[in-house]
Amino acid sequence: MSTESAESLSLDPKAAKQAEKEAAREAKAAAKAAARQAKAEAKEAERAEKEAAKEAAKGAKEAERAAKSVATDAAALAKTFRPNPHVNIIVDSCGDFDPAIARALGVTMIGFPYVLNGEEHIDDLFQTVSAHEFYEGMRHGDYPTTSAVTPGRYHEVFEEAAKKGVPSIYLGFTRALSSSIDSARTAAEMIRQEYPDFELYVVDNKCPSAATQLLVMEAVHQANLGATAKDLATWAEEARYFVHGYFTLDSFDALARGGRIPAAAASLGGKLDIKPELSYDESGALSLTRMCRGRKKALRAIIEDFREKSAGERSMPVGIMTADAEKDGDWLEGLLRKEPGCEDIPVIRSSISPVIGSHVGPGMVAMVFWGSDRREDQGLSGRIASKVGLRRK
Repeated sequence: MSTESAESLSLDPKAAKQAEKEAAREAKAAAKAAARQAKAEAKEAERAEKEAAKEAAKGAKEAERAAKSVATDAAALAKTFRPNPHVNIIVDSCGDFDPAIARALGVTMIGFPYVLNGEEHIDDLFQTVSAHEFYEGMRHGDYPTTSAVTPGRYHEVFEEAAKKGVPSIYLGFTRALSSSIDSARTAAEMIRQEYPDFELYVVDNKCPSAATQLLVMEAVHQANLGATAKDLATWAEEARYFVHGYFTLDSFDALARGGRIPAAAASLGGKLDIKPELSYDESGALSLTRMCRGRKKALRAIIEDFREKSAGERSMPVGIMTADAEKDGDWLEGLLRKEPGCEDIPVIRSSISPVIGSHVGPGMVAMVFWGSDRREDQGLSGRIASKVGLRRK
């Protein structure tokens, strides 16, 4: 290689120094950028941590507020709806009772089973896990499944009652939504054969969720007025048609996962902010009442139906239930209190329990109340059937 070529490959000292400065400047700029990025990430992590803590505190505060409210309601109920030692009323967790209310009523509770993350649980109305924890899990991908109560479990409960010898009535979850009532009837027939002197009645409540809570509260009241178990069975078969329930969902996701609506319909409903208002018919089967654009409109629709269907009844309790949506429940109660005669109406607040919640998902808000005969709302098919004596029992 020539001397000229070697010299051409060497760097000019001035250029080398400039390159060194440029490299140092770039390194310094990169270090500053990295520091800024690290600071931003730390700040975002701190913000997320604070937000999570805030949400946890909010959930705990709402749970505490609900617990205090329920404790107050339970104390008041204990005075009016005291247990009757001469009649044993059996219910199940699909009535979405608050445990404090159930204790005040003195009823026997049967928990429905559900499976979460591969593990079987018994619906204990959020005694072992809070409503916020359960529904927050669903928001992050938990998908609980449910099953019917077995004849064996019913037999255990009924046999325990038979051994005590107190006449009993089971107001069971509607057959329109579960086959459990068939298992209850099978078990009841076995018990009647084993304990022929024991009085046991099984009645399909035909009103899901906390509508059952209102029915049972009044059943306890009737028992305190002197009704026997047989009287209550006859009474319940008529009274169940006078309890109404309306509810709305925050999303269609749980219904889509359960195969009740197509996934595409659920996705479209979410994009359009469509909120359904649902109820149940005279058999206890769910029915779509209307579709609303936006949450507030759906909640107002519930009040409109209360106004129309309550038949002016203002002396009996109203139930408001939520699936970890206490603020919306508060808003709905606020609307109710503005209705004529409802300023001081008794309102029972409770949570949608795990089994019902598994099918509707977080965000459900519902209201149940006494009113007109639901059979009067039946369609043409039902009216024709009733004329010829084919009304479903």
